[in-house]
Amino acid sequence: MYRRLGVLAVAVLGVTLVAPVAAAAEPGSSGRFPAEFALPNGFLPEGIAVGDAPTAYFGSRADGSLFRVDLRTGKGEVFSKGPGTPSVGLKIDERERVFVSGGTAGDARVVDARSGAVLKSYKFADTDTFVNDVVVTDRAAYYTDSRKAVLYKVPFGRHGKLPDTFTPLPLTGDFALTPGATNANGIAETPDGRALLIVQTNTGKLFRVDPATGVTKEVALGGEVLTNGDGLLVLGSTLYVVQNRLNTVAVFRLNRSGTTGKLVTKVTDPRFDVPTTVASFGRRLYLPNARFTTPPTPDTPYNAVAIPRP
Repeated sequence: MYRRLGVLAVAVLGVTLVAPVAAAAEPGSSGRFPAEFALPNGFLPEGIAVGDAPTAYFGSRADGSLFRVDLRTGKGEVFSKGPGTPSVGLKIDERERVFVSGGTAGDARVVDARSGAVLKSYKFADTDTFVNDVVVTDRAAYYTDSRKAVLYKVPFGRHGKLPDTFTPLPLTGDFALTPGATNANGIAETPDGRALLIVQTNTGKLFRVDPATGVTKEVALGGEVLTNGDGLLVLGSTLYVVQNRLNTVAVFRLNRSGTTGKLVTKVTDPRFDVPTTVASFGRRLYLPNARFTTPPTPDTPYNAVAIPRP
């Protein structure tokens, strides 16, 4: 979720229904689901979340609105109007709650995926902040801040109840903040579920984080550098890393504890136009094209694409 400074925050147009882009299903894909579909013009997408149902959720960097798409048809609608500040990284949990990172607003909110109602809001920071991505575990949601050496922990109560407050978790150990740069970005759980992984965009390093203490240890990747590392996705022992401006998804095999990883392959696609984050459904990966290298206007088209899961 790396962006150009001074990007124009254009308003999302009043179009709430978007038809799919015609595309043939790919070999090994989920039935005849479209492999590409449009998002609203001027939307400035960045985050994506996919739950158990064949529905994808996207956030707008323009005004924070949330857009959902039926993956079976590619048709979508804005279901939650934004607060006028960005929506960046997204995740959805089994209770159909969408956890939203607020970027430069330094905040986060949790939205009902069915009604679009805001269930809870959290203000993490006021200055020099970019709340970038989020991961949801059984016990808490953890948000990265690309400008600070900290994670923001939202611990769940009984039966997943959302708290009124949050806990800052300072990052110590191997992680070193570079002031003024895009630091901690994508976040995921390790294969064994006992720790977290974060990618540092400006250095291309991957770190394992103790979720109780915030102590970090650099993950040994055999000399591989995750240049422009953005969204992370862990499925089993496989780690997918979106390298946004490289138009690449790097695929690693991790050990269970997430302390080491070995590069398996790197995937690109001619339809990639600075993808930022990634989610999975069936045998596919879905990625929004953020188009950071294209000057945004209210008429700039945006889309999301699907590729066979490596």
